[in-house]
Amino acid sequence: MEFTGKVKVIGATEQVSDKFKKRSLVVTIEGDYPQHIEVQAVQDKVVMFDNLLPGDEVTCYINLRGREWTSPKNEVKYFNTLECWKLETK
Repeated sequence: MEFTGKVKVIGATEQVSDKFKKRSLVVTIEGDYPQHIEVQAVQDKVVMFDNLLPGDEVTCYINLRGREWTSPKNEVKYFNTLECWKLETK
């Protein structure tokens, strides 16, 4: 999947654990009702966002990720992530 828009927010790299890091990027898709889409890069892909500036036009190539989690109270919840694996600037 892919979409094109303008960079709105570039997040800092978060070291979640010794072996896992992630970074977020918010991209705005213009239109009558602008959409602000947050994508995430993980591990060695976090450097894709290094040279971006707010306002840059980009195409994000993403994979949809989802997972199930059971709370200590035995409630089941679902989480979705848009994982960016490739980024092109215009």
